[in-house]
Amino acid sequence: MGIDDGTEPVRSYDRSWGEIEEMLEKAIARREEWKTWFAQCRNDGDRDGMKEAARNHKALDGVIKTLEWTLGQEGVDHPLD
Repeated sequence: MGIDDGTEPVRSYDRSWGEIEEMLEKAIARREEWKTWFAQCRNDGDRDGMKEAARNHKALDGVIKTLEWTLGQEGVDHPLD
């Protein structure tokens, strides 16, 4: 269900600002875990692990920017820019 099949997604719009802030904190913590994992993989010579960690770290950069933008954080440009 969604844009691909021609229907509109069903949205509740019932997330609180607190829930969004909590998700932001979790995303930042998870990004730091991936950064640590990348360093460990680099030390171990694990190139596949490094790729996975870098990919997930970069994805979380986008999540974090989107949540910061949603919260109206100063200095955060539109997430698609």
